[in-house]
Amino acid sequence: MAQRGLFITLEGVDGCGKSTQGALLTNVLEATGREVVRLRDPGSARLSEKIRLMLLDPGNDDMCYECELLLYEAARAQMVRELILPALERGAVVVCDRFYDSTYAYQAAGRGLSPQMIEAANKLGSCGVDPDVTLVFDLAAEEALGRATHEGADRLEAEGMRFQRRVRDGYVELAQREPNRVRMVDAVGTVEVVHARVIEALGDVLAL
Repeated sequence: MAQRGLFITLEGVDGCGKSTQGALLTNVLEATGREVVRLRDPGSARLSEKIRLMLLDPGNDDMCYECELLLYEAARAQMVRELILPALERGAVVVCDRFYDSTYAYQAAGRGLSPQMIEAANKLGSCGVDPDVTLVFDLAAEEALGRATHEGADRLEAEGMRFQRRVRDGYVELAQREPNRVRMVDAVGTVEVVHARVIEALGDVLAL
C-alpha cells in the first residue's frame, strides 16, 4: 500500500509527555510549510471518539480483555480509513498519539494476551498501514503514572504500577526488535530538552 506522505507515531506509558511533544513537533513541521494531520488513537474520527469514551471510562471495569482489544482495533480501523489514509495519499505528515504498538505494550505485555493474537488483530485494525517511524518516550513508570493521575485516573491508568511497568517493558522489547522504526527518546528533563531529542531522533526522516 503506497504511502506518499509520512506517518509518525508517538508512544509511551501514560504520563510520559508524548502529547506535549507531539504538539511541539507539529508546530515545527507546519513552520516548514508541510501539511500536518494531528491525531490520537483511539479517537480523532467521530465513531472512534465514541469508542474512546467507552475504553477509558473507569465505570467499565468489567470489560474483558478481548472486548478491550477489539474496541481498540475498531476505533483504529475507522481512523485509518477516514483520516490517516486520505492524509497520506495527499502527501501530508500524520503525527499520531499511539497506534498499534500501544496495543502490543498494553494488551500483550500489560494484559498478558497472546502476542500472536495481538499481531493478527493489529493487522486488521491498522488496515495494512504501518508507521514510518515511532518514537517511544521512555520514562520510569513511577514518575509517569504520578504525572498521569494527578487529576484522577482513567480505566487504564487505574491498573496501577505493576501494570505500567509491564507496559514499559513491552515498549523496550519493541525498540529492541525493530530498532530502525521504533526509537527510544529519553523523556526525563524539561520540555525543551526532550523536544531537542525528538528532533534529533527524526533527523534522518525529516529535513529540519
